[in-house]
Amino acid sequence: MKVACIGAGPGGLFFATLLKRSRPGAEVVVFERNRPDDTFGFGVVFSDATLDAINAADPVLSEALEKHGRHWDDIEARVHGARERVGGMGMAAVVRKTLLSLLQERARAEGVEMRFQHEVRDSAELDDFDLVVVCDGANSRFRTLFADDFGPTAEVASAKFIWFGTTYMFDGLTFVHQDGPDGVFAAHAYPISDSLSTFIVETDADSWAKAGLDAFDPSTPPGTSDEKTKSYLEDLFREQIDGHPLVGNNSRWSNFATRRARSWRRGKWVLLGDAAHTAHFSVGSGTKMAMEDAVALAEALGEAPHSVPKALDIYEGRRRPKVERIQNSARPSLSWWEHFGRYVRSFDDPTRFAFHFLSRSIPRGKLAVRDAVYVDRVDAWWQAHNGAAPLRTPYSGGPFRLPSRWVTAADGALTGSDGTEIPMVPLSGRSSAAGVWIDAPDTEEGLPLALDRVREAARAGVPLVGVRGGTGLTRVLVAEEARLAHGLPAAVIGPYDDDSATTLLLSGRADLVGGVK
Repeated sequence: MKVACIGAGPGGLFFATLLKRSRPGAEVVVFERNRPDDTFGFGVVFSDATLDAINAADPVLSEALEKHGRHWDDIEARVHGARERVGGMGMAAVVRKTLLSLLQERARAEGVEMRFQHEVRDSAELDDFDLVVVCDGANSRFRTLFADDFGPTAEVASAKFIWFGTTYMFDGLTFVHQDGPDGVFAAHAYPISDSLSTFIVETDADSWAKAGLDAFDPSTPPGTSDEKTKSYLEDLFREQIDGHPLVGNNSRWSNFATRRARSWRRGKWVLLGDAAHTAHFSVGSGTKMAMEDAVALAEALGEAPHSVPKALDIYEGRRRPKVERIQNSARPSLSWWEHFGRYVRSFDDPTRFAFHFLSRSIPRGKLAVRDAVYVDRVDAWWQAHNGAAPLRTPYSGGPFRLPSRWVTAADGALTGSDGTEIPMVPLSGRSSAAGVWIDAPDTEEGLPLALDRVREAARAGVPLVGVRGGTGLTRVLVAEEARLAHGLPAAVIGPYDDDSATTLLLSGRADLVGGVK
């Protein structure tokens, strides 16, 4: 069997190693256009709880993290001069170049042929191979070349991001939110060695342009970093990184694209890793996902050793649902980063801001399992401000009074636990003594119309909006538009249990939470 891998990233190298180990007689060739020591980016980070499949196939990643990486349990959020920490996260990171070097050694020891500085320009070069694995990254050339078969799509986020390193040593995953003269910037930072931390900065397009960071020519050859941005961010984050410099490595602004493909296979060609899918780096690890793809593809070929089409069918059928779950769970986190400037400005209490941030992807109950002391502190903050637990806190807004924050919804009213009703009517554009319903859209494409209706409700002077329908994410985005942009109380109606309802209240995403009669 002859197998070609286009791309010598972690996914391609790991797959080549696993396949060669299981089939010593196979000819496995990795084609990589760059040199062995070339790598862009800085570190890769992993959750302790997600490495089982990779470790079972080969402990190379765990060995890299143990011998060369940095491990931590806490996540820290810095905002408004304060620092909030939550433990129990269990994460580790390693320099990407170190991991690639170890994977190259593993592949070489198994007999994999690696052809560096060899770019496959014509698919005909690979006609005599039985299987071609396309693992050439998020900007895959062959995924684009065979777009009619793979059906690639990309959802491009509005937020801008840029990837640096810094010699300042963070002690764990740290999120720094910095309000500057041109807008709000935030950094995702974590240690990757004894002398370097990754430092990814995000901001919105308006702040980016106002700061004059839109002048860099993106057509410059790979490797060149945006020095103007580097200088600007070093000054902006000077106190947070104790005056240490930022380190560039092909550091340039971009917009994150969540990539999907209608099919991962085309005859003997198959997509792996970022070439097939991406998930925002605030939740998903592209390297982990690519290495898990490698395990699944190698296992599928073992289960169908005489039929490449059958093996590829097994591979995609097994991996696609898992990948889609990660992508779906990453979307609320990505959305949070698209709006984080609003949250920094709206939540001036660091405790509430930090919980709002953490609960974008982890509800209160799961946070309590990881760090009960932290959640007790958040609960105590609410109790001190409101005198009761979230769901038991009385509601008083405009003409309405309810004994608690939980309501039951019907078309004509929201009903409190004691039977008290808040009348609800469709939005008419005229003020009334009733709350108004706004339907959240089923997809984010429908949000502009829903947000227009929130603005119409605000102009009409309504005392409360009830947000129903749609998805968990779109309901929250509509409710936040009401609460944070227009100061309108919002009742969010959906299939919520006590934990999810409490999370919405604690995080400032809703004033009332309920279900449908």
